[in-house]
Amino acid sequence: MIPTVVGVGVHGGRTARVRLHRDRGPIRFLRAGIAIPARVAQVVATDRCTVLGRDGARVAVVEHVLAACHALGVWSDLVVEVDGDELPILDGSAAPWAEALTAWGPPPPPPTPWAATGHIRWRDGATEVSWDAGASALEVSIEFDHAAIGAQRWVGGPNAFADLLPARTFATADELAALQGRGLAAGARPGSGILFGDDGPSEPLRSPDEPVRHKALDALGDLALLGRPLAGRLRVHRGSHRTHVGFMRHLLATTTAQEDLT
Repeated sequence: MIPTVVGVGVHGGRTARVRLHRDRGPIRFLRAGIAIPARVAQVVATDRCTVLGRDGARVAVVEHVLAACHALGVWSDLVVEVDGDELPILDGSAAPWAEALTAWGPPPPPPTPWAATGHIRWRDGATEVSWDAGASALEVSIEFDHAAIGAQRWVGGPNAFADLLPARTFATADELAALQGRGLAAGARPGSGILFGDDGPSEPLRSPDEPVRHKALDALGDLALLGRPLAGRLRVHRGSHRTHVGFMRHLLATTTAQEDLT
């Protein structure tokens, strides 16, 4: 049985069907018969989500399924076939993707982690990512003006990554209005994430620090585009998809990365 996920895309508002296939090779997305490797080199946009593209085919919002892959140790032998240009948002978290991947079966052996040998730092305005040698851990911090979010921090090692899977995407009411004014978030609806208004969150949070957990989840998904885990201490401050991708491109350009990481 091939695991299948169906839902509405948060930006385009269209229904998409996704099927998860086993096949040897790197993780890739299959759109209109074109295979798009889940690699940094295929990133074509990072505005409010991560978009991969190749030969005219595009797939948006890949970060949640890739975060589930990262947390569950799925680094290869997976084809994500989608019949639209955007993966469904589902409940705004990676938990439904993790459930589908569990049905997909045990993952293949993981690749050798890429170990930090020095200090790598990437800054983009007020955002920053750094990577250092040491015990493997992800540290993510955020700062929002909204009183119900504020400053939050999450730290955890690989064994805690699965704890991030239920954390849902979120936006403030002002952000949502701005996105919809640009023609985005057409599929945003109750149950597809958390909306923070003047009265607080639109529904009960799954954890008091759910916003920063979701930002950590996004980081996991984007970092999966390296094709292997990073061993060491990774810190992300006020990150975004643009920040994550900029850091990975900087990393690949300034280190002796193996060719399959590109």
